[in-house]
Amino acid sequence: MQLYSLTVKDASDKLAKGDITSVELTKSILGRIKQVEPKVKAYITLCEEEALQSAKASDERRKNGKTLSEIDGIPVSLKDVFLTKNLKTTAASKMLEDFIPPFDSTVVKRLKDAGCVILGKVNTDEFTMGSSCENSAFGPTHNPWDLDRVPGGSSGGSAAAVAADECIFSLGTDTGGSIRQPASFCSTVGMKNTYGLVSRYGVISYASSFDTIGPLTKTVEDAAIVLNIIAGNDPHDSTTVVEEIPDYKKFLKKDLRGKLIGVPKEFYAKGLNPEVAKILDNAKKVLVRLGAKVEEVSLPLTEYAIATYYILVKSEASSNMSRYDGIRYGHSALKSGIENNETGLEEIYFKSREEGFGPEVKRSIMLGTYTLSAGYYDAFYKKAAKVRTKIKEEYEKLFEKYDVLIAPVSPFPAFKIGEKINDPLSMYLADVDTVSINIAGIPAMSVQAGFTESDNLPVGMQIIGPMHGEGKIFEVASAYQSATDHHLKKPMIS
Repeated sequence: MQLYSLTVKDASDKLAKGDITSVELTKSILGRIKQVEPKVKAYITLCEEEALQSAKASDERRKNGKTLSEIDGIPVSLKDVFLTKNLKTTAASKMLEDFIPPFDSTVVKRLKDAGCVILGKVNTDEFTMGSSCENSAFGPTHNPWDLDRVPGGSSGGSAAAVAADECIFSLGTDTGGSIRQPASFCSTVGMKNTYGLVSRYGVISYASSFDTIGPLTKTVEDAAIVLNIIAGNDPHDSTTVVEEIPDYKKFLKKDLRGKLIGVPKEFYAKGLNPEVAKILDNAKKVLVRLGAKVEEVSLPLTEYAIATYYILVKSEASSNMSRYDGIRYGHSALKSGIENNETGLEEIYFKSREEGFGPEVKRSIMLGTYTLSAGYYDAFYKKAAKVRTKIKEEYEKLFEKYDVLIAPVSPFPAFKIGEKINDPLSMYLADVDTVSINIAGIPAMSVQAGFTESDNLPVGMQIIGPMHGEGKIFEVASAYQSATDHHLKKPMIS
């Protein structure tokens, strides 16, 4: 087995035993990146020299008995929306193509404090607005399972890098499915946490009341290990939890006796790919074999989730994008020929945003500004906010009885690059199975569930838990993964 194909747990064990060094592990992954990156195109910025320095420092700590954590010396990639001190952070946008942050985001600081080796920043849809990783100023990332297909979005670079063994694990963000959908498309584990479990401080925002941060890993156990490091209260983010965080590894199980699992029928409605439906049916049989009781349930408000979600997130996005004005930081039209003494301030704003933002970001700004404008706020935003509350209550009611819910992550497997890029509505509908979870603020995980017979494309199963029910999700996901081998299969890319 090549070192780059190790899981977090296996790499950690080998480092602890002295079987390998962090430098050897890091060099193996850097070699893998050189081998497959021209095809996958997952990375925006690769910091090879800095990674090797970090790996060497980790080995020195270990030699002196001062290992910082279970993930000390393990290489990670970061979605390019996490601020990294002295390392370019672009949000895959021309607006920030030269931006070098003066500080680390909280999650990056926690990874560094744990001794992680940061390999670089990976691709995303611009400002995380997209479902395919095609809306990037640096070009699309390709799915390692089929290079003609998208890896999903917006954390497509993270999922593709993990699937192609270009890192041991990655961090992504999930506003409406942006961790789970790429995880499903690329056959990785993707964890969307309860809103507020992980700090958003220093993470470039899409929609602040929806954004969450989580790991993309090769196994469920790896996700638990990483979540133990990054979760918890942060004084810089008032929305973070104040409760003590449990050890998520303690929830890993091999059977599901006594568990009651709901299957929302609305997620299996018209439009679900037959092969995806078959894979999910087989997954349900595995859960039953493991001792769980599985029942059909109903979430009637699911049909309103897409409309509610896009009204609210585009409104928040238009507000968040207003900070990019061409004056304080980021791309400025002043650099491209507009002279301050010849042009009004308003024109600088317009020109800077016209040059710096891509089509989807501009679309988001226009949709959000329209929704929030006088005469439309009550008709759209206010109603959507009320439906959001109702959707949250609907999930809470079900979780009074059921431990978790299971559903598809996406109604279809990975689609071809370019297939939906010119049809925004079709692209938005790609999130139909994930956005309601973000509306409710609850956790969910995508775990490898199988492959289509026609094209050998990965399909994930979504396991949805109650507020702060990550432990329940880990119980079901780990038991399921221990009984299947889908996570052991690798894409044939070299």
